[in-house]
Amino acid sequence: MIVIEFKAYGKQKQYDAIDEAIKTALFIRNKCIRYWIDNQGVKKKDLSALCAVLAQEFPFANELNSMARQASAERAWLSIARFYDNCKKKVPGKKGFPRFKKHYRSVEYKTTGWSLCPDKKSISFLDKKGIGKLKLKGTWDLWRFDIKLIKRVRIVRRADGYYVQFCVNTDIVENLEPTGKIIGLDIGLKDFYTDSNGNSQPNPRFYRKGEKRLKFHQRRVSRKQKGSANRKKAINRLGKTHLKINRQRQEHAKRLAGCVVRSNDLVAYENLEVKNLVKNHCLAKSINDAGWYEFRKWLEHFGNKFGRVTVAVNPAYTSQNCSNCGEMVKKSLSTRTHVCQCGCQLDRDHNAAINILNRALSTVGHTETWILNPNARGDLVSTLIGENLLKQTGSLNQESLSMQEQGVSK
Repeated sequence: MIVIEFKAYGKQKQYDAIDEAIKTALFIRNKCIRYWIDNQGVKKKDLSALCAVLAQEFPFANELNSMARQASAERAWLSIARFYDNCKKKVPGKKGFPRFKKHYRSVEYKTTGWSLCPDKKSISFLDKKGIGKLKLKGTWDLWRFDIKLIKRVRIVRRADGYYVQFCVNTDIVENLEPTGKIIGLDIGLKDFYTDSNGNSQPNPRFYRKGEKRLKFHQRRVSRKQKGSANRKKAINRLGKTHLKINRQRQEHAKRLAGCVVRSNDLVAYENLEVKNLVKNHCLAKSINDAGWYEFRKWLEHFGNKFGRVTVAVNPAYTSQNCSNCGEMVKKSLSTRTHVCQCGCQLDRDHNAAINILNRALSTVGHTETWILNPNARGDLVSTLIGENLLKQTGSLNQESLSMQEQGVSK
C-alpha cells in the first residue's frame, strides 16, 4: 500500500465545503466514541450501524457520503482497539483511553463518493457537501495505476492549503545489484549519525535554526484578539512556519535513508524508544528536532523497496563496551572519545556504530549468503538482537504502513 499526494486547487466555496465535510467527519467520530462510552460491549459493527442512525437524525451528516461516514467510524474504532490492546498487554502508564477531538484535519472516502476525471489531473466529489471538482497538481502520474487499486481518497487540510491523498493497493519494488557492503549506524545529537566506517553526517537542527522565527510568529498570535480575523491569519502564518520545519526534517531523513540503503546490503541501527527518551526535559527538544523516528521509518521503507536487510538491535551498552576487546569502559555523555586498555582509541560514536554492526551480524548469522544471493533476502523484517529473522511473521511493508497511518491520524 502506497500513498500518493497531490495539491488541490479550487474556489473558496469549495474550500468551505471541504471544511464542512471535515467537521461532519469529526462529529461522527466523537458520536461513536460517546456511544461506546455509554454502552457496554459495543463492537465495530455497532459503530457502523450508528452511522446510518446519525444520517437520519442529522441532515448535515446525511450530506456526507455513506462510506466517508463509515471511515470516520473506523477511525473511532481504531482508537478503541488500541486502548483494548494496551490494557491486554498491560502497558505501563496511561493506556490511551479514547478522547473526544476538538480539531480535525481530514476527511476520508472509500471507493465511492469521488470520481477521477479522464485526464486524471482533477477529481470530483459527488456527495451533497458541494465540494465539486478540484484540480490536482503533483509529480506522480496516476495513469500508472488501475483505478480499482485506489482503495481510499483522503482530503487533508494543512496550513498552506488542501491536499488529496490516494491510497493505492500496490507495492513499488526495485531490484538493485548487491554491493557487498554492510554498515552500522549510531544516531546521536552531536552528529545525526556516525557509521561503522567512521563517517558522520552533521545534525541540521532545523527547529533550532527556525526557533527565532517561530517565537516571532507566536508573539504575533498572542497579541491578536481571540476570535478575530487577524488572529486566524497570524495562526496560519505560525502553522506555515512549523510546516516548513517539519518538511525539512522529513526530506532530510528520507534523503539520507535512501542513500544509506542503496549503498549497503545490510544496515544495522539502534532500536530506540524515542517516546521514553524525550521524557528527559533537558534533551527532549534536541531529540525531537533530530527526527530519529522519521529516519528509522524511511530506512525500513527503503529496505523493503530495494530488497535490503535492515536490522534493529538492542542499544544497551553500545557506547560503553569496547568494539575491539568487549570490555566495558564507562563514560559520561560529555566524554566523546573511547579509550580502552587494549589500545583501542576511537570516537565514541564510531565505537558504538561498530558494536551495533557486530550485534546485527551475530543476530542475522549467515549474512554473506543473503548478500551474494538477492533471492535469499526476501521480505526480511527488522528485529531485536537474539531473535531469528527467518521466524518473523511481519513485513517491512506492513510496519512502514502502520507508522504512516499513525502519522496521518495525528
